[in-house]
Amino acid sequence: MSRGSHRRFRLTMQPKAKNIDVSLTKMHGYCRVIFMASPVRYPIGYVARKTGLTSHTIRAWEKRYNAVAPARTGSNRRGYSEAEIERLLFLKKLVDSGLRIGDIANLSMADLRNLGEKVKIVAVKASSALTLPSRNTSPNDYVYACVSATLDLDANGLLGVLTRATTAFSRPVFIDAVVVPFMETVGDLWNQGSLRIAHEHLASAVLRTYLGDMLRLTHVSQDAPAGIFTTPLAQFHEFGALIAAVTAASREWRTVYMGPNLPAEEIAAAAASVQARLVGLSIVHPKDDSRLIGELRKLGRSLGEKVALIVGGRAAHAYGEVLKTVGAVYLQDIESLRRALESLRSEPRV
Repeated sequence: MSRGSHRRFRLTMQPKAKNIDVSLTKMHGYCRVIFMASPVRYPIGYVARKTGLTSHTIRAWEKRYNAVAPARTGSNRRGYSEAEIERLLFLKKLVDSGLRIGDIANLSMADLRNLGEKVKIVAVKASSALTLPSRNTSPNDYVYACVSATLDLDANGLLGVLTRATTAFSRPVFIDAVVVPFMETVGDLWNQGSLRIAHEHLASAVLRTYLGDMLRLTHVSQDAPAGIFTTPLAQFHEFGALIAAVTAASREWRTVYMGPNLPAEEIAAAAASVQARLVGLSIVHPKDDSRLIGELRKLGRSLGEKVALIVGGRAAHAYGEVLKTVGAVYLQDIESLRRALESLRSEPRV
């Protein structure tokens, strides 16, 4: 720089930066030097010690399954981020629990964490005959015991745990925090291959009988508004509809549970027969059934404006467009169902 010239330098530096990238830019007569911290990268030897995996396994998971995608240095050495190390730790834990790396390598971290919770439930294996304490017992403890009884194919044990949970919690808590998580856990474990079909069938049989008895033993006035609960044609997963029916009965609705897989014309005929104020449907799988779209349209036309149509379930959101077209209300969870039931009760009958 020549004498007499006045150029100022602005220096910006991130404090305590570990890896530094330096860039020099010229803007409006200023030269600005910016020190920026780049993500810390760890060599494969460090990652192997941190995760308990061998270097060979880490490279194999990367090459065969794209489980991680480490950066490369100028000398073509792998550099792993903190996030990639965490991912490898989760993958190792799940593989150690019996899952196959090929089935889980491409799952998101959110899915891996959720799967880890399911595996932990199985690992707990609390005895289904355990006498659960009356205080300071979380609903999760009952979920663990339900899963344990299922793994042992112990129908009486599962029935006993459900009975104790019913007395320990209010009905909303029992449904929301015990029954629904238990069902979801069994479904997830079955889909992952951690449960056999026999386990899933036992859990379904016991739960169906238990919830059916709850519904049957809930006394509601014959003057109460009536609701039909079922699943549409080719929808065989009935627990969402059954739980909705039990929930409605506990809210003083005269519920008629029709079971699964009912054609639109039969649902409409049942609604007309009992003068129903609402029809509740559960849609779980699949998310792209063209026949179901036709069934929903047919049902919407048959029910007319006097009967409310409410729809929930894991796959219900996939049919949002047709649900909107037929004037149905999409419910995301059980609490949304409770609010809808209260709202409909307060509306005058047309």
